[in-house]
Amino acid sequence: MFDLLKFACNIADKAGCQFADARYLEIRKQRVVSRDLALSSCSDRDDRGFGVRVLYRGAWGFASSPTYSADEIEKVVALAIRIARASALALREDGVNWAPEPALSLDFKSSCKYNPFTVTLEDKADLLISANEIMLKNKTVKRAQGFLSFKQVKRWYANTEGAELYSDVTSSESAIWAIAVGNEDFQERNWKAPATNQGFECYQKEEFVKQAERVAAEAEEKLSARLSPEGEFDIITDSENLSLTIHESVGHATELDRVMGYEVSMAGSSFVTRDKQREFQYGSDQVTLMADNTLENGLATQGFDDDGVPGQRWEIVRDGIFQTYSSGREFAHYIGEERSRGSCRADHWSSIPIVRIPNLFLMPGKTPLSPEELMADVGHGIYFEGMDSFSIDQWRLNFQFGGNAVWEIKNGRKAGMLKAALYQSRTPTFWNACDATCDENYWQSHGITNCGKGDPMQVAQMTHGAAPTRFRNIRICRGRDS
Repeated sequence: MFDLLKFACNIADKAGCQFADARYLEIRKQRVVSRDLALSSCSDRDDRGFGVRVLYRGAWGFASSPTYSADEIEKVVALAIRIARASALALREDGVNWAPEPALSLDFKSSCKYNPFTVTLEDKADLLISANEIMLKNKTVKRAQGFLSFKQVKRWYANTEGAELYSDVTSSESAIWAIAVGNEDFQERNWKAPATNQGFECYQKEEFVKQAERVAAEAEEKLSARLSPEGEFDIITDSENLSLTIHESVGHATELDRVMGYEVSMAGSSFVTRDKQREFQYGSDQVTLMADNTLENGLATQGFDDDGVPGQRWEIVRDGIFQTYSSGREFAHYIGEERSRGSCRADHWSSIPIVRIPNLFLMPGKTPLSPEELMADVGHGIYFEGMDSFSIDQWRLNFQFGGNAVWEIKNGRKAGMLKAALYQSRTPTFWNACDATCDENYWQSHGITNCGKGDPMQVAQMTHGAAPTRFRNIRICRGRDS
């Protein structure tokens, strides 16, 4: 498979390109969806092709094709060079400063004990419909749904520096949810099974049945929940809820291409300007946010990125102080770093790599602390569990987040479910209000598989994580009132 990729690089090199790389991908995706007591859809797709990226006269060109042959390689490389030549007519003043990287030969394969593509459709249907059946036993539940989604990406990469890299990554994702209907109201409650770079072994029928009972009961409980109070309260977030807040207020805010203005027209910029590096008080001393593209089973753990840089682990925030960004080889020099952080990824063989959020998580507390002990120090507060609606501005600064289930806290205990609760804050204000997070025994990870960025839009996946965490004096407002 590498021969044609190296052939592409050789053509580009002989044509005078400063750098070129070529990727060939084989992608298989399967998705099974259930609705009540039947499957509602099932898809199984296979997709393959290659892309060539060239740096020519200080400008980028990229082209791709689903036809993998020597003749097609020559055409695609020629097209990429023509695009670069045209791009060179409008060069940036500072050009492209490409960070050096040693040529590597690397094979990476994610853990997959039970290949999901060999599991029968009957077994997948049994898993989902068994959960739906349990949820529908609750008389208030009028709709029960779920899905299983699997993806395998085999990737071959070569560049003009001599790198030869291969990865084989299998990702799995699943969720179930119940919709309960009451008097002039309906409420949804869900459970997301681990989204992870693993196979079918991470999904057990017993766990789906157990979670289905809880999901149905809590969907019913949401029907009688009272409207959330408004004002300033101490809040506690579970690991899943905080994972989304980490993603939006830290992950996107610290993508270096966004900081440098490359995303302004599509998805905004960032308040984390370069002068804040190693000085800005991003959060309290309880806040250390770690990026780790070597995280076991993490969705962004793929061995190497699409610049040919191996996965790395680094601190985004240490003890509350902002440290550094996620970067690719084109951007590292903007912050005086000699090497890329290895965070440039493309979502398809026909996509050009862009900087993406790595696996990113809040480190657990250093002293023993259980969720019960965390809540015991809250007189009147709000507990947020799971992900729900959110919004955040173009600078990743002002935001509001809801929860899939929300409880009032009184005198250190849960005191009934609430609805329509949202927490609203500014990113540094929120993270500086963090006064405690539970220890490593309560730390959990959660996968994001639908992170959109770029123009044309690319969809990436990554893992976030946290233990239950407490924030003091956060503004609570109401969203929809039913």
